[in-house]
Amino acid sequence: MSRSNLDPLNRRGLLAAAGAMAAGGAAGSLVAASASPAAADTGAAPGEGAPFGPVTVRPGDIRYESLLRGNNFRFVGRPDEIRVVGSTAQVVRAVADAVRSGRTVAVRSGGHCFENFTADPAVRMLLDLSPMDAVGYDAARGAFSVQPGATLGHVYRTLFKGWGVTIPAGGCPEVGAGGHFAGGGYGPLSRRYGSVVDHLYGVEVVVVDRDGTARAVVATRAPNDPHRDLFWAHTGAGGGNFGVVTRYWLRSPGASGNDPAKLLPAAPREQLAVVVNWAWDKQMTQQAFTRLLRNFGTWHERNSAPGSPYAPLYAILIATHARAGGFLMTVEIDADIPDAKGLVAEFLKAVYAETGLAGKETWLTMPWLHPTTWPGTGEPGNVGTRRYKIKAGYLRRSLTDAQLGAVYRNLTNNTGTAGGGMLLVGYGGQVDAVPAHATAVAQREVIMKAVYQTIWSDEHDDAANLAWVRGFYRDVYADTGGVPVPDAVSDGSYINYPDIDLADPEWNTSGVPWHTLYYKDNYPRLQQVKARWDPRDVFHHALSIRLPAQGRLTR
Repeated sequence: MSRSNLDPLNRRGLLAAAGAMAAGGAAGSLVAASASPAAADTGAAPGEGAPFGPVTVRPGDIRYESLLRGNNFRFVGRPDEIRVVGSTAQVVRAVADAVRSGRTVAVRSGGHCFENFTADPAVRMLLDLSPMDAVGYDAARGAFSVQPGATLGHVYRTLFKGWGVTIPAGGCPEVGAGGHFAGGGYGPLSRRYGSVVDHLYGVEVVVVDRDGTARAVVATRAPNDPHRDLFWAHTGAGGGNFGVVTRYWLRSPGASGNDPAKLLPAAPREQLAVVVNWAWDKQMTQQAFTRLLRNFGTWHERNSAPGSPYAPLYAILIATHARAGGFLMTVEIDADIPDAKGLVAEFLKAVYAETGLAGKETWLTMPWLHPTTWPGTGEPGNVGTRRYKIKAGYLRRSLTDAQLGAVYRNLTNNTGTAGGGMLLVGYGGQVDAVPAHATAVAQREVIMKAVYQTIWSDEHDDAANLAWVRGFYRDVYADTGGVPVPDAVSDGSYINYPDIDLADPEWNTSGVPWHTLYYKDNYPRLQQVKARWDPRDVFHHALSIRLPAQGRLTR
């Protein structure tokens, strides 16, 4: 249930820096399995040492308030307890305790959920998986092992330092692997290497049987694996649906042998990046602005097929509200790709064409690991500005002229703020090489993701910010009931960018249910997996997979 990739926001810290270069707790409330949390459980995997915990933190403990908050300060729950766990065995016991006592349980890895899935008032036990952060090579399975509490930065550093390999995950290094992987996972290398789940080999999941028994199950992509349906559901259905993931295994399809350095994509040596800045000045007319966005989209229409020479190029156009004074675009590519600079230059030329807007460019070449793991990259706001609302949609082609007009209107109106904006994120490439039903990520014939966001600091500004971004989104998708209904242009939305408005008839008047927008034709199959592996609906939230109508048990 932990949030997933804030990828469109991913590069904000790095981009801002590059752009600047261009211009009294109760003692009794602590419960542990032993006097020493680190020695409380011996359920660690080989080579990982004794696990942390378990530790239970309840209201009144000095740690309680600090452990409540995730990344989005709009949502703060009040569970009876926060169970901080360090091993699969501890997770099994915690889930068993929750089921036995009839309490709703939610799971947090990195804490970057866009909605209140882990902070809902109904949640009485919050499982904190952050101590479960081991990353390594599992020789017995011939795959890399990643626990859900590992941040993406930790995953990147470990894989790179140990074996020179990587995965095409998000660019925000402090996001937890737990929710990010389960929801599909994508990032700067996805056009070249596909989604994270395209490299997933297996999962370990704590599930609850019909009789209420909690147990750990391993499911892999092996064709003869009796649990393969559970594996498939974790290739894009998102967290909080079927159980608690306690471990992922990663190995690229077709990879073989005993050399770990050949089992995942090779990491780049250096990254070539360009940041382009534009000002919201008198030259930024509606015609120039919409042409710029149209050019960006048209280029992706023409250069996003699997195997395209431009597949290694990843770009994000970050169009902030006019009150911000300007906006930018970032482009990055493996610096060792043949004619990398030429590919970027041709891309920039295509984006600038017939706009009269050259933009101010800053070119940077850096060792790949440096920008990829830079602390704080992608975090919305700052230490005090942590409230946000994100909405999204997949794009199969560029936005229409009417939609581009709506974008311009909403980015230049009097109700938006400097914290509001829209992002067009390059996608497609190798992602599109995988059939829609091969994984739970149904949107495969897509070229971009569109993200609509607003970030603010004061609770008193909640209503105004929510009204602005909701109105913006509805305006862009006015012809399809206010949401990105799958058609020639749109293709629904991404479950790692959950938006409960899609399930609200006030904001979704399309007649197309939220689960079709997220899962398309894969939803009935996901419901069957839910019925088999979570028949009691222990794991649920506002946008979780629903049990089929027949056989649904009372929570």
